[in-house]
Amino acid sequence: MASYTLFFNPMSRALIATWAFAEASVEPKLVMVEWDNKPDALLTANPMGKLPTIIHHADFGDRVVSEAAAVCHYLAEMDAPDLLPTPEEKADYFRWLFFAAGPVESAVSNKAMGWEPKDAKQEGTVGFGSFDRTIGTLDGHFADNDYVCGDRFTMADVYVGSHVDWGLNFGTIPALDNLKAYQERLQARDGYKASMGAIPTG
Repeated sequence: MASYTLFFNPMSRALIATWAFAEASVEPKLVMVEWDNKPDALLTANPMGKLPTIIHHADFGDRVVSEAAAVCHYLAEMDAPDLLPTPEEKADYFRWLFFAAGPVESAVSNKAMGWEPKDAKQEGTVGFGSFDRTIGTLDGHFADNDYVCGDRFTMADVYVGSHVDWGLNFGTIPALDNLKAYQERLQARDGYKASMGAIPTG
């Protein structure tokens, strides 16, 4: 039996997990999920029915991990220590991993749904401030860094890079030069080609 089960739909954030598994050189058992007929095993593992959800069939018992950023880091901790940050890289690794999970995800999703803060008070209330500031901050990081942690690819790049890649492919993130260059570096990776390269674009 595979050591992991991944509940999967190709038009979901589960693609992030497939890229993480590819980078970790681990092949999970895929359980395909239909949106209107979610399997009981998924709902038992994650009552929200969200993807990605993984089950790690570990020696110490089954463990469920959901939320794509957590899945990425968990896989690095369990199976790909070379993709974990060094002590010197931890600040950037965790800062940008959670920046993507928080402000970037919120800014892009809210704008796509037709809502943005209308004034400084609202910007001070929401976690992302404004779409332009959030994306500008992310783009600025890659003006001086090839990857999240500088010149070395880590598991944080799977998660942060997935947001950038998806956003550029579908036009929900503007095609800024630094982000486009970052995307090109990621798309050259074997792990990306084996997983994320199959994303249908608009």
